[in-house]
Amino acid sequence: MSLAIYTHVRFEIQFSGHKNIRSNHKKTIEITKESHLTPSGDCIIGVNASASCADLPSLLKKKLQNPKSKVFFSIKVGTHEFNVEGRGHENLILTHMDDIVIRKSDFVCPRTLAIKCNKSSDLIPREMISLLQNPKTLGTFTITVD
Repeated sequence: MSLAIYTHVRFEIQFSGHKNIRSNHKKTIEITKESHLTPSGDCIIGVNASASCADLPSLLKKKLQNPKSKVFFSIKVGTHEFNVEGRGHENLILTHMDDIVIRKSDFVCPRTLAIKCNKSSDLIPREMISLLQNPKTLGTFTITVD
């Protein structure tokens, strides 16, 4: 008889809102450590993030680089919560110093955290986005990998 032990890794990132948050992108969701945001950054849902791809713990990166990994995201703002599911990929680089992007596609670059996600920023409830258009609003982006 063999014994399999399954462990999941969980990591939380804090971020804040910005007056230019639009969240209209149909393929991605992004948070950034940057403090500024132009209206053209239509996939960005938060600024002043406490971590980027480069800051993630090595165990989390290793799990994200496994194509069999299922990745779960929870975005919480006030009493609102938005959940996304995605996949890991062996070519994830996870080195970008400012950004984290989760994608519906299978495109990989240093900012990519997960691919083949089931939702994008245009699906985030507008009540959450209205809250995030206030720079004083705080949110949490939680990553869980099984």
